[in-house]
Amino acid sequence: MSEEAAVIDAPPRRSGAAIFIFGTVLLDMLALGVVIPILPKLIEGFVDNDTASAARIFGLFGTAWALMQLLFSPILGGLSDRFGRRPVVLLSNFGLAADYVLMALAPSLVWLFIGRLISGITSASVSTAFAYITDVTAPEQRATMFGKIGVAFGAGFILGPALGGLLGGFDPRLPFWVAAGLSFANGLYGLLILPESLPRERRSPFRWKSANPIGALRLLGSDRVLAGLSLANFFAQLAHVVLPSTYVLYATYRYGWNTATVGATLALVGLCQMIVQGAAIGPIVKRFGERRALLFGLACGAIGFLIFASAPTGTLSWFGIPVMALWGVAGAAIQALMTQLVAPDQQGQLQGATTSVQSVSQLVGPFLFTLTFAHFIGTSAPFKLPGAPFFLAAALLLLALLVASLTLARKAQESRVG
Repeated sequence: MSEEAAVIDAPPRRSGAAIFIFGTVLLDMLALGVVIPILPKLIEGFVDNDTASAARIFGLFGTAWALMQLLFSPILGGLSDRFGRRPVVLLSNFGLAADYVLMALAPSLVWLFIGRLISGITSASVSTAFAYITDVTAPEQRATMFGKIGVAFGAGFILGPALGGLLGGFDPRLPFWVAAGLSFANGLYGLLILPESLPRERRSPFRWKSANPIGALRLLGSDRVLAGLSLANFFAQLAHVVLPSTYVLYATYRYGWNTATVGATLALVGLCQMIVQGAAIGPIVKRFGERRALLFGLACGAIGFLIFASAPTGTLSWFGIPVMALWGVAGAAIQALMTQLVAPDQQGQLQGATTSVQSVSQLVGPFLFTLTFAHFIGTSAPFKLPGAPFFLAAALLLLALLVASLTLARKAQESRVG
């Protein structure tokens, strides 16, 4: 589908609805972030404070959550293409609220695990929120809007854990009640305010053959440019996993940082990412275009990881934070480019498919980076290299840069020939 056609077909932008979607993502991420610092402690309480057992169970919970995202993101995306974005977003908000109540009342690990599975399913609606933004935003403005939604992700993950840690000091189950309240309030607000963004004439039938991870991959492979960008996006998403899976271990081992220093550094990472997402993406994309913005962002991410990997002191490693934050330009640019390659009635499927790709990276990444780190600090390593996971992440981003560059060059060549 051409960009010109997409502009003609696109409904007028509804700023109020876009603001609600921003709030939806912010509150969803805030609710998720609130339970992050307290969930491991709650699990410990069920296993007689055995930290080793709790760590293994917590890892299982994380894998199960990512698996639900992988399986249900295409389903929710397909349902939103069939029935509209509004009902999927609202049902997810109310479902998430009920799920947090279930986890707050969970009498055993089994019930807590069930709650975590439901959380993975309902949180998969974030892809529908991105489809909503695509519906109400012209193609040339999508990178900027995706960047602003990225601010909501950053703010939620910065504020959520801080709030959860504070509330957990009073009662380990209190953060779950607060998360339930946030999700319920979000759903109630949307019930009263949120309009539908996808007109009936632009909806498509729900097909099981496309509403699954394999079908989602078929959509991403239906166009050579879309396939190339999707592959680059996978490498980039995989590289990103190095931060949540390895950074705390790495900084503690190499720089001897305490918890407070690690937490402050991660907060600085989030703050820099928010600044880039909210203030830098729009001007950069407007000035250089989405293609150059994508390549620039990937290059900055690779350079940032190389600084992390090689910095001999913690102070020097901080110089990599603002450089790496510019990587956020690439994420918004690649999403905007991909939305221009599918029809309006496939935007939900597309966002579900890209979320599934991200889920695969979240399943693979933790093992890849933690095992790399363990190997290169262990006795069997050919040489000590604690920064190995970040060198690997930089290599993945450079690979993403190569794939994206070749893909976009082929697209430009085809456009000239056409």
